[in-house]
Amino acid sequence: MAEHQDETKAAYDGVVELYASLFADRLETHPFSRNMIRTFAELVRETGNLRAADVGCGPGHLTAMLNELGLVARGFDLSPGMVDHARRARPELRFDEATMESLPLEDGTLGGVLAHYSMIHTPPGEVPALLAEQVRVLAPGGLLLVSFFATDGPEPIRFDHKVTPAYSWPADRFAELLAAAGLVTFARLLHDPASERGFLDAHLLARRP
Repeated sequence: MAEHQDETKAAYDGVVELYASLFADRLETHPFSRNMIRTFAELVRETGNLRAADVGCGPGHLTAMLNELGLVARGFDLSPGMVDHARRARPELRFDEATMESLPLEDGTLGGVLAHYSMIHTPPGEVPALLAEQVRVLAPGGLLLVSFFATDGPEPIRFDHKVTPAYSWPADRFAELLAAAGLVTFARLLHDPASERGFLDAHLLARRP
């Protein structure tokens, strides 16, 4: 496992209960994110392939939301503490420990992948390999919704996230990475969260042809 993955794993293991308590509302106070996920779920349902993965699922709140929206979603996280919490909180759903770079799934099996701020801790040079793995598990016509912190500058910016170091991305640059991975970005939403960091929130919705 790469060094940044070890650091991220340890950092999130150390904040499981706090993190779960902060996000237990499943985005009730985040209308833009909530509605992008609803749109994603609707479009995945339209493909006829209801299987989906919530990669970097944390305590499983969005995995549960996807299932309530009609998908058959599984959660994956590199933090065993997060996976254990998710299993205890939602025993009717399936959660597995795994990295986003190596998912225990067969090729082309999913109708959708949700990556909700779960790629932000990956160093920029390693993001293409991470995206290639998401493409591998998507069926033709499958969708990826990726959310991240966006910056207006030309390059990704490393910053001190409250849990562990993270990166913000120019939305256009990230869309280029999606294209290089073989995905077609067909919708994007950028909005100001009025955060102290000054970053925008970005949501890119892409399809595997």
